[in-house]
Amino acid sequence: MSNAVFSVTDLNEYVSTLLSQDDVLCQLCVKGEISGYKRYPSGHAYFQLKDEKCAVSCVAFKGSFQHIAFVPESGMKVVIFGRAALYGADGKFQVIVSFMQEEGQGELFKQFELLKSKMQAEGLFDPDHKKPIPLLPRRIGVVSSPKGAVIQDIINVLNRRFPNYDLLLYPSAVQGKEAPAELIRGIRTLDARDDIDVIIVARGGGSMEDLWCFNDEALGRAIFEANTPIISAVGHETDYTICDFCADLRAPTPSAAAELVMPNKVELRSRMDSLASNLKGAMSQLLRMKSHHLELLGQHRALMLPQVRIQNEQQCCDQMTEKMRVALDRNLSNYRERLVSLLGKYEALNPMGVLLRGYAYVTDEKSQTVDSVKCVNIDGKITIHVSDGSMGAVVTSIEEKEG
Repeated sequence: MSNAVFSVTDLNEYVSTLLSQDDVLCQLCVKGEISGYKRYPSGHAYFQLKDEKCAVSCVAFKGSFQHIAFVPESGMKVVIFGRAALYGADGKFQVIVSFMQEEGQGELFKQFELLKSKMQAEGLFDPDHKKPIPLLPRRIGVVSSPKGAVIQDIINVLNRRFPNYDLLLYPSAVQGKEAPAELIRGIRTLDARDDIDVIIVARGGGSMEDLWCFNDEALGRAIFEANTPIISAVGHETDYTICDFCADLRAPTPSAAAELVMPNKVELRSRMDSLASNLKGAMSQLLRMKSHHLELLGQHRALMLPQVRIQNEQQCCDQMTEKMRVALDRNLSNYRERLVSLLGKYEALNPMGVLLRGYAYVTDEKSQTVDSVKCVNIDGKITIHVSDGSMGAVVTSIEEKEG
């Protein structure tokens, strides 16, 4: 092998194969600081991960970002998961990133994944359990902090979209140890009311630690068990919590939740006007068609001159009767001719007709017809049958014809 001469391509492919087969390098976990981060229109991102002494090139392809719950930036300290690789075109060593998290959140992320797997296995995230969000809720319940921009953002969006809304806020902490219990009380209080059609659980963006109260198991179960549809609007678009998976609908932001919960009044009215116009046009068309049909029926000759209709039907009946009589006479004539023909044949074959012309037939003592001289003997008794009776006789002589 030491005497082999490689092409550059062969060398890079050989090294790439070695990297992919190494047990350590195929499943890397590296921490460091992001440097020179740049994401291209293709969705792929390229950067360097560095520490005090060294740096390594990294690439995160578009598909990996569905698992990354924050927006990476230069200067961030992160932990990346991926595999070592060699880019064959220029022989550059790099790390292909499959997942990334901010440094220090590893243990929290592990807890999140364990709880997520547990609740998912119990069916708390199943789409079959998701309740539909009403189109025009009578009253919207919101569980969130009364301070800050979140509730104001929701109100601003609702004012713009549908000013006639009705909103009830249950004030609750949205961060810290006490937050899960307060959020649960808020959800259960609003869920018990008859005038609340939908509930929004909302909080603005923050780090994973800031949003951690929304990963509480009891809070997730309270959302799942609620009879009122619940929209989870926690953090930014890239933030996911247990509440998001248990809720009937996830909104990427609190403002987006306000857009999802209430339609745009102007658009809705325009749509209703359009539907009303279509319905009016369809009804007018239907009435015109029915009126025209009724007019045609009124002009029908069966309604205009009933006697003509009756006379026509009587004439048709007479014609049918005459056709039946002619057909019956023709059939009777055919059967009569056939009967006469059969009777003629029968008379021709009737033996009595032959006897009437002076002929006779002879039978022996056993009443068998004598049709040959061989059927009788001398002194044998025979019977001669004529048209009006029979005569007994004795055979005195037998004369057989020659030939």
